[in-house]
Amino acid sequence: MHPPEQTSRRRFLKSTGTAVAAASVVGAAAPLHAAAATPRIKKAVKFGMVRGPLSMVEKFKLLKSLGFDGVELNSPNEYALADVLRARDDSGLPIHGLVDSVHWRQRLSDPDPAVRAKGLAGLKTALRDAKAYGATTVLLVPGRVTKTDTYDQVYRRSQAEIRKALPLATELNIKIGLENVWNDFLLSPLETARYIDELDSPMLGAYFDVGNIVRYGWPEHWIRILGQRIIKLDIKEFSRKKSDEEGLRRGFGVKLLEGDCDWPAVMAALREINYTGWGTAEIPGGERDRLKEIAERMDRIFAS
Repeated sequence: MHPPEQTSRRRFLKSTGTAVAAASVVGAAAPLHAAAATPRIKKAVKFGMVRGPLSMVEKFKLLKSLGFDGVELNSPNEYALADVLRARDDSGLPIHGLVDSVHWRQRLSDPDPAVRAKGLAGLKTALRDAKAYGATTVLLVPGRVTKTDTYDQVYRRSQAEIRKALPLATELNIKIGLENVWNDFLLSPLETARYIDELDSPMLGAYFDVGNIVRYGWPEHWIRILGQRIIKLDIKEFSRKKSDEEGLRRGFGVKLLEGDCDWPAVMAALREINYTGWGTAEIPGGERDRLKEIAERMDRIFAS
C-alpha cells in the first residue's frame, strides 16, 4: 500500500488516539453518562423488508403509521422517479438514504478495470438518485478480499475508485458511508478509521452495522474508535451460539434483543460520541405485524 499523506496520518493518529483516550475517561465516569438523556436516533427499515401485495405508496404509508421515521431504498433501481417521489410525498415518510445495489457484483476492487468502471458508474447513479429523492447518504461496500484479490490490491483499487466519486458526492452534498460487512476487508476499527482518514473528505464516513461486528468483535469498541466518522447505523442482531451450532450465517436468525449484541453498551458508546442520526433495521421483514414488532424492538433498543 502507498503510505498515507502526512496530513492524513496526523489526522488519523490524533483522532484515533483521542477516541481511545476518551473511551478510557468515559468508562471511569459511567454513572454520569448513565444518567444522561438518550440521544434521539431515528428509526428506519430497508424498503425490501416491507412485504405484501401493496403499492409503493401503500408501503410507505404503512411504515409511517407504524412509527418509522424513514426508509432506505436501493440504487441503481428500476423505479420511476415520479413514483418514488409520490410515495415519499403522499406518505410524509422521508427516504433518508440509498444502498448501492451493484457494489457486490461490480466491485470497486475488481481486478478488471471495466468492472470497476461499472461499479463506479453505479455508485454515481446512486449518488444522483439520493439527491433526487432527498436522501443524504449512499451505503457502499468498498470491496472484497479473495484468494486472488489480495488485501493490498483491494485497499488500493477501492480507494482509487472512491476518490473518483468524491467530487460528485461533494457537488451533490451526499455522503458515502462505508459498511462493515463479511468481505474479509477492513477487519479492525483502527484500520477502518485509517482508510477513511486517508481519503480525507467530509463526504466519506462509516455506515456502521452493529450486528455484523459481533461475529469477531464488540460493537461498542468500534463505535468509540470510529467516533464522529460514523454517519449512520444498520441495526441487526447476531447469536454466536446459534452460529456455532447451526452454521455461520444462522447467527443472524434471531430477533432483535435475543442475540449477543449488548445493546445497553452499544447505546452508551453512541451517547459518548454524541450520535443522533439514523438507525436502519436490516433484518428479515414481513407484513404489518412483523414490522410493528420490529419498530417496538428498535424503540426498546434505542431507549436502553
